Amino acid sequence: MMKSALTGTATVLAAAVLSSTALAEEPIQPIKPVQQLNLAQAELGKKLYFDPRLSKSGFISCNSCHNLSMGGTDNLKTSIGHNWQQGPINAPTVLNSSLNIAQFWDGRAADLQEQAGGPIANPGEMAFTHSLAIDVLESIPQYVTEFQQVFGTDKVKIEQVTAAIAEFEKTLVTPNSRFDQWLLGEKTALTEQELSGYQLFKESGCVACHNGEAVGGNSFQKMGVVEAYQANSPAEGLSAVTGKDSDRFKFKVPTLRNVEMTYPYFHDGEAETLAEAVDVMGRLQLGRKFSDQENAQIVAFLKTLTGDQPQFQLPILPPSTDQTPLPKPFE
Repeated sequence: MMKSALTGTATVLAAAVLSSTALAEEPIQPIKPVQQLNLAQAELGKKLYFDPRLSKSGFISCNSCHNLSMGGTDNLKTSIGHNWQQGPINAPTVLNSSLNIAQFWDGRAADLQEQAGGPIANPGEMAFTHSLAIDVLESIPQYVTEFQQVFGTDKVKIEQVTAAIAEFEKTLVTPNSRFDQWLLGEKTALTEQELSGYQLFKESGCVACHNGEAVGGNSFQKMGVVEAYQANSPAEGLSAVTGKDSDRFKFKVPTLRNVEMTYPYFHDGEAETLAEAVDVMGRLQLGRKFSDQENAQIVAFLKTLTGDQPQFQLPILPPSTDQTPLPKPFE
């Protein structure tokens, strides 16, 4: 009996080692659930993420452009800002954004906390100021109390606001996609067409940029390597941050996690469908024209990257008071 038990244990260990080795050889790794979290900050951040009173109009919240019911984006070519202004660029998904090398397409924010403060004060987005946002929050006793409980200070600061929003956004990971199940050993999780698409994805060179947990998001690459990309968008990419001409049209590689939900595609939203995006990327980045069958196989693979979407009870926002500054939606 002892020998049999030891043999069984050895077999299990050997299988685990083989599985781990096979996983290490893949350019894509499974999404991990949240590892570390300040729960109190995240709960406060959830309220702030959904609170439109952080905008001048009292109508636009973080969730307006990064809708958690729609893959963490708005499914628009470019987003709608204050007074129905057309945004200059496509809203990237907030899902798995904690895995990005930097935030925004041009990487101008180093992390989620720095990013969170940008839209509030952007005249084309939420069109508020940080000081006015603080005035709103300090006029609401329930918020004041919660900030005291979470941060231990009597005065609300914008750094606390952005830290809380960032902590909530760290919870927005999407593990357990069918592709992750396949990576972790469930070999029946993918169909033959999907597996063929993944092989094409690897063999064609897509994984040079789209790799890691987020299947992207970890580098900046030029849009149009083999062929120039014809763009109407004014966005210049990384050069707007570095000032280097060599960084013109380099953009943060988007994550492909949940990509079937985050249409339209590219920084300018010009690709309306996954099939179109695959075709353009093949020609411009790889110098390869995929056949209709190959395109369909890659699209089938990409759809296996949709993971478990964030699920939680919507926060009930604390009511305004007579002292709360009134929204100005039509100015």
